[in-house]
Amino acid sequence: MDKLNIVGNGPLRGEISISGAKNAALPILAATLLCPEPFTVSNVPHLRDITTTLELLGRFGTRIELDENMTLVADSASLTTLQAPYELVRTMRASILVLGPLLTRFGEAEVSLPGGCAIGSRPVNLHIQGLKAMGAHIEIEDGYIKAHAKRLKGARFLFDVISVTGTENLMMAATLADGVTVLENAAREPEITDLARCLTAMGARIKGAGTDTITIEGVEKLHGGSHTITSDRIETGTFLVAAAATGGHIRLRRTEPSYLDAVIEKLRETGAIIHSEGDVIEIDMRGKRPKSVNVTTAPYPAFPTDMQAQFVALNAFAQGTATVKETIFENRFMHVQELQRMGADIELQGNTAIVRGVEVLHGAPVMATDLRASACLVIAGLAAQGETEIDRIYHLDRGYECIEEKLAQLGAKIRRLPAGTRPQKCTGAS
Repeated sequence: MDKLNIVGNGPLRGEISISGAKNAALPILAATLLCPEPFTVSNVPHLRDITTTLELLGRFGTRIELDENMTLVADSASLTTLQAPYELVRTMRASILVLGPLLTRFGEAEVSLPGGCAIGSRPVNLHIQGLKAMGAHIEIEDGYIKAHAKRLKGARFLFDVISVTGTENLMMAATLADGVTVLENAAREPEITDLARCLTAMGARIKGAGTDTITIEGVEKLHGGSHTITSDRIETGTFLVAAAATGGHIRLRRTEPSYLDAVIEKLRETGAIIHSEGDVIEIDMRGKRPKSVNVTTAPYPAFPTDMQAQFVALNAFAQGTATVKETIFENRFMHVQELQRMGADIELQGNTAIVRGVEVLHGAPVMATDLRASACLVIAGLAAQGETEIDRIYHLDRGYECIEEKLAQLGAKIRRLPAGTRPQKCTGAS
């Protein structure tokens, strides 16, 4: 099991490009199951979750061609099975996204109950309730969701809790349903809008993506086409926070500033100077120690839960005391204990972390517990004094493309260590 070795090395400086969004790529890859003709997807990030998804598509019988630029052609004309097995689904909760496409196109699907990061309860009941509202017969047997429907029917469905993957699954299912489907209290994330653009390129009829009411008029059949995945707003936000925590000055290309209004506003409160133009964001902390900022997570366009851990790390170094309140997942503060090993002064009170900034954190051996907690520990290691070793970074590889190479381009002293390797004194990036 690989590890990351980081030696605190002062401010990050330089320029890098942002990758395609994992949280957009996963539903878009699932959407290729809807299409009986080849469909081309560009700007696919090279991540563990993408590899798992491609393996799952291949298990169904989808033929995949992937070039060196991570442009993918998926041909799902002839599938050989409609079962998503536990051994693949257990590693990634987003695997549930194949349920809607398989059911609406083929009239049946058998998908294992999903696994993934242990950051709290993320039930699939909304997916099941929505599909049942569209006429599906669904049973859960032996750990599998078994669904049948001659043809799904358009329906009006109200999410009692906003669900990103629930919105995506029902939106995909509705594209081939008989009639009009209206999704109310739908998720508004940019990844939803990107999926809608992809489905529209296949011939789907969708209105309202990016608002809380999405209307889908079902069609008889979708067709081939192409789509370029949008930039990863969470990767962008993570690098911005890393620059702020280290007092750095970096420029990020191929991103979308409008996706990050809530995050950018909070970074400005820390004292960072931020400029954006077109697809570029530039942050300059001018070597200053950040000021602490209060954060409360909420559905988009409010502050994203996927940036909570990174801001806990930032506040750990900041001047003053801040509260970080998590309202989306009930078990998303596992990174706090690891930051405390580095000297952070953090107190947990239910779903709120009270973070009292200290002038210096010290490098230590720490363990990643989930994807964004991994990024939090990387930020802490970059800004800390001394050497930090992060174990279980397979979580990190699920959502950040070549993070150590990109950080090395910004001047970080960071390297990947194979399992069992004893770290040597770090003299540069590799």
